[in-house]
Amino acid sequence: MADIIRELALTFVPLFVSLDPVGNLPIFLAFTQEGTARHRKKTANLAILTGLGVGLLFVAVGKAIFSLLAIEVTDFLVAGGIILLVLAIRYLITGKSLDIGDVSVSETIGVVPLGTPLMVGPAVLAALLLLMGQHHVAIVLFSFILNLAIQWALFRQANRIVAFLGRTGVSAISKVIMLLLAAIAVKMIREGILTVLG
Repeated sequence: MADIIRELALTFVPLFVSLDPVGNLPIFLAFTQEGTARHRKKTANLAILTGLGVGLLFVAVGKAIFSLLAIEVTDFLVAGGIILLVLAIRYLITGKSLDIGDVSVSETIGVVPLGTPLMVGPAVLAALLLLMGQHHVAIVLFSFILNLAIQWALFRQANRIVAFLGRTGVSAISKVIMLLLAAIAVKMIREGILTVLG
């Protein structure tokens, strides 16, 4: 039993740091600030399901797909960084990352960018790949699902946070968060390029 708890801790912590559930919450608020409470709830569910699907698919066939397409994790890192950078810049310039008025776009926010690459992106996929080589797959999957459950619980508190801060407060915080997101995106691109060059 002690060994299982130790393995859970050793797999949970790296995934928690990689997924960063607390850090994702203000970004979730920024992307959904124009939506209704129902829209935020739906987006949260979609983001978690997307993250779970991407993670499980990567665990099952990630190595094979990467090998088949000759894709490296660094390629995924650069691509994810570019997507986040474009969205952050658009928000800082126009005040909107995506046009929430467009139903087709608003319904995909949970998939891209929230589900992936923000939540389950290169860092989480790389962590999953590394941990599967060191620990039992069932333990790694349990830790991954537990992290997603924590993220879902935090996302579900978004409506209360919006009610507390008000739309003006959320909008002001969102500007700062998007600036940080742009910096994170640049960091992802830089890390990917330096890894390739190195």
